[in-house]
Amino acid sequence: MLFFITEKKWDSERFFGAGGMPSTHVALSVSVAVSIGFKEGWDSAMFALASVMAIVIMADAAGVRRATGEQAKVLNKLLLTFFKEDRFKNERMQEFIGHTPFEVIVGAIIGLVIATVLSIYFYF
Repeated sequence: MLFFITEKKWDSERFFGAGGMPSTHVALSVSVAVSIGFKEGWDSAMFALASVMAIVIMADAAGVRRATGEQAKVLNKLLLTFFKEDRFKNERMQEFIGHTPFEVIVGAIIGLVIATVLSIYFYF
């Protein structure tokens, strides 16, 4: 959605594909951890496990997956530079795979807020 607002054009790959603002994987994992914290307790084993999983997902989104997207940009540029044949134009690698740290942080904040609001509404 942010891509549509800033670029004034629709790209379904940016809306439904991996990468972009915010990180929905991070938002989901943080909201699950926070919901478990409210329901089971902040000192429960379930909350500890969910928190570790959320941290792993955040590290993966901003680390490994982000690096993969950056490598795809370089490889696509190399293909266009050295191979100007038509057969490579349709074989571009997906470049929007990971997330910037800012996208991960915004996803975590959204997950935290949504889980807190819903937990307060349903549990209290």
